[in-house]
Amino acid sequence: MTIVENHYGKSRVRVARLVRQQDRHELNEMTVAIQLEGDFQSSYTAGDNRLTIATDTMKNTVYALAKDPAVAQPESFGLLLARHFLDANPHVTRATIEVLEHPWHRHGHFSFIAGGSQCRVARIDVSREKTVVESGITGYVLLKTTGSGFEGYIKDRYTTLKETSDRILATSIDATWRYDNENISWGASWHAVMKLITDTFAEHDSKSVQHTVYAIGEVVLAHCPNIDQIRLTMPNKHYLPVNLEPFGLDNPNEVFCPTDEPHGLIEAVLSR
Repeated sequence: MTIVENHYGKSRVRVARLVRQQDRHELNEMTVAIQLEGDFQSSYTAGDNRLTIATDTMKNTVYALAKDPAVAQPESFGLLLARHFLDANPHVTRATIEVLEHPWHRHGHFSFIAGGSQCRVARIDVSREKTVVESGITGYVLLKTTGSGFEGYIKDRYTTLKETSDRILATSIDATWRYDNENISWGASWHAVMKLITDTFAEHDSKSVQHTVYAIGEVVLAHCPNIDQIRLTMPNKHYLPVNLEPFGLDNPNEVFCPTDEPHGLIEAVLSR
């Protein structure tokens, strides 16, 4: 019997770093996942733990390295962690780090407001041969009340959906984009991409969610030369017009029933 692939690590490591300056505080809160690959086969086949890095040690490493200024950006913190595990352990061939940043918005010098369910995300994949850095967002909820339609689709005996040229478009975007180098101002780049996503969603004359997915990816790749690929996942969170005719009322697209289950799920990866 042969082990074709193996990796292990620590998931859902929560860490918060408070930087105390005289006139203000900076707060960074993250959830970190670590996966290592390398010469660990004997721990599976023979119970030999001499090359095993305890996952509890991985957790403690996150806490210790959170003292480093790199914690200010999820990408730089992920790179710091990945390279630590490779540099300290010659038998480790690959480290994959995922960092979710939980947003806190400043309200005054020493207080913060929770940023909701969305999280900035970074995925760092470092091997002995190459480094891949991906940034992104998860759970980014957007809605627009016009500028979206859905017409001209296939209709069969099971089709009940009516065509519309004007509907509410709502989604919760998961997006990741891949950089082609590390010479990046991580925070500035992330905010620039988020503005492109938000503006394109708002301004695009959408014929379908697929149409908007492509428009967003096209704009990001056109304006960000250091990004060579973007992955977008956009569920269609429906706002269905309510039939008010039983009550003797009309409903010219004013009253809706919001529902997110079941929902359409549209995904695409765009590359140069």
